[in-house]
Amino acid sequence: MKSLIIKIFGKSEYFAVFIISLLYVFLNSYLFLNGIIYAVILPVVLWFFWIAFFMPDKLMLFLAFIVPLSIQLDRFYPKLPVNLSLPSEPLIILLMFLFIFKFLLNGTYDKRIVAHPVTLAIFFYLTWILITSMTSELPLVSFKFLIAKLWFIIVFYLIGTQLFSKFKNIIRFGWLYTSSLILVVIYSISRFASMDISDHRLANKVVLPFYNDHTDYAAAISMILIFTAGYFFLRRKLSYTQKLLNLSFVVFFFIALILSYARAAWISLLISIVFLVLMKFKIRLRYIFLSIAFILGLFFTFQSDIMIALERNKQDSNKDFSKHISSITNVSTDASNKERINRWKCAIRMFKERPIFGFGPGTYQFLYAPYQKKIEMTIISTNHGDVGNAHSEYLGPLSEMGFMGMIAFLGIVITTMYTGSRLYFRSKRRKVRIMSITLLISLLTYYIHGVMNNFLDADKLSILFWGFTAMIVALDVYHTPSLKKLK
Repeated sequence: MKSLIIKIFGKSEYFAVFIISLLYVFLNSYLFLNGIIYAVILPVVLWFFWIAFFMPDKLMLFLAFIVPLSIQLDRFYPKLPVNLSLPSEPLIILLMFLFIFKFLLNGTYDKRIVAHPVTLAIFFYLTWILITSMTSELPLVSFKFLIAKLWFIIVFYLIGTQLFSKFKNIIRFGWLYTSSLILVVIYSISRFASMDISDHRLANKVVLPFYNDHTDYAAAISMILIFTAGYFFLRRKLSYTQKLLNLSFVVFFFIALILSYARAAWISLLISIVFLVLMKFKIRLRYIFLSIAFILGLFFTFQSDIMIALERNKQDSNKDFSKHISSITNVSTDASNKERINRWKCAIRMFKERPIFGFGPGTYQFLYAPYQKKIEMTIISTNHGDVGNAHSEYLGPLSEMGFMGMIAFLGIVITTMYTGSRLYFRSKRRKVRIMSITLLISLLTYYIHGVMNNFLDADKLSILFWGFTAMIVALDVYHTPSLKKLK
């Protein structure tokens, strides 16, 4: 009998697969007849488990494509207490748990990555989040914040550095996100054109449901615009058609950035290009940082005079493009600018009250309301903690995790910039130099944008922020001969 079965079905493992599949068909039919339809997705779930365990690199590349197209769960179920981006975040969580399981099983991970300055800065950042979560005003909120940070950092940085040990995966990852973002941009501009493409007030609406608003959409476009521009110089042997196609992508994303009407993204791109020019003239990073510190010092010394000058600008956000640009410096009547300053001032007041440990990671939006002053509130201000956070990647941690919270985040920024600039100036490999400066300028657009907004609590920008950071570290560890000899 056994030999007959093997003749029919081949090897015993095939027979086992047949029996399991048959049982699943009967079970699913029974559940379906009783109104339970969710068992239909079980094979898909098991398939993703198998891919994640045996081929995590393939799932990582799939994530790069699917993240821009993912949609928040609250779009379908607004009243749920838990919100996830579907289908990306369940896959991210799956990868995180499998990474932890494999690490506990094998106990090995590349020590060169662990000992890298960027990784050490990230570990310090996570450690401080853990400490301040324990002292938090809202511990449940803070530990949820910590867990979300962990799954982004473990997947996009720790797994990412291993994926990017192959240079071709850096290119694949970037272009998979790019191709997906192209679809979102076409969708958004098409909706915009069907309404009124000159009305900036519609910019938030047209990017839904893929991005929360036009600011995070524009931040992603800024980073990918630099990536596509860098790729143009990376490949020497591109055909005329390939060069034209690549250039068309750069122009396409530049137009998309303009039509996003996100002023913070425009500023970040402009400053990043200035930084690139300085780097091309071989001006060292330390001198650039000293110049920035000097400018900031002047600002705080003469901040009263500067604010008086800015308040003379009464131009609100406007359909007229030139007027919309001039509204960037309007802090007297433009509601968006005034509300941002209101949030910043609240963050500083919260920091002054708790300068060491802050109020707890992720708690700003629930606790800032009492720190608002009536004279500073705007028509879009709220006391309900339901419309955003501190609007700053630097002041947010300052209020939530104290002075060391902001220093911890700045540590990641500075060590990444140092690594990227060191690769650019000292690497002997052309592709490493070009890719390092491309990733560095791309990240810089976010570092600057982070002064005015913060998006690292969501997958759309986290995948680029932590992924591009992982790429720079991977270039340093896996694609560059030891630079110690070059010092």
